[in-house]
Amino acid sequence: MGDIMRRHNPKIILTIFSIIVGIFIANQIKLKLETFTPVTIKSLQATKAEITSVNNEISELNKILKAKEEELALLENIAMGDDNILDILKNDISYNKLYSGQTSLKGPGIVIKMYDNPEERSYGFDLNDDLIHDVDILNILNDLKIAGAEAISVNGERVLSTSEIKCAGPTIRINGRSTATPFVIKAIGDPKLLYASVNAPGTYGDILKIYSIGFETTVEDMLYIPGYKGVFNYRFAKPLGEDD
Repeated sequence: MGDIMRRHNPKIILTIFSIIVGIFIANQIKLKLETFTPVTIKSLQATKAEITSVNNEISELNKILKAKEEELALLENIAMGDDNILDILKNDISYNKLYSGQTSLKGPGIVIKMYDNPEERSYGFDLNDDLIHDVDILNILNDLKIAGAEAISVNGERVLSTSEIKCAGPTIRINGRSTATPFVIKAIGDPKLLYASVNAPGTYGDILKIYSIGFETTVEDMLYIPGYKGVFNYRFAKPLGEDD
């Protein structure tokens, strides 16, 4: 009897092992079925949007990487004592001077001559209506800028975003210097657009003519406008990043 049990023991053990493995496999299949999420159009769209966002981010990172590689190459040239670095620095200085208004410019444009009304008025007439004021010049300059003027001067003074134009008795102060009538405004840009911006019906220049203020405009193929001669002095503003 003992021999019979020993002969059947391997089969019993194998049967028990098979049952245990089957239970384990069944549990694994059950777990996978429970975690399976059905694919829907909405989930596909969300996944597509996420992929697009990642691709855009990769594209931006590649652009940043390229810019940094160019900066690194420039720094390496500096470290190697590349002679071209002097030319690069000179070009940067010229570029900054050009767009800060410190460089004299030439090009096509218009010339405007403004002067007080020369006619004699009867007693009691308001003489202020016959005089050019700072607001008159400011409005003309603004119209020229809107029309695309790339450089402007008033009586030889380069007009910048920091230039003040203010009445000072019979004169007007520009860049801290006094100048009197007639006021000659030069503007470089598209001559047709500039001319229309101050002469078309309804413009401020057209209104000045109604009040008999002297307002003459000529188109020039080549104008010369001097650079700003002053010194930029920022007392309160400073580059972003300093002492932050």
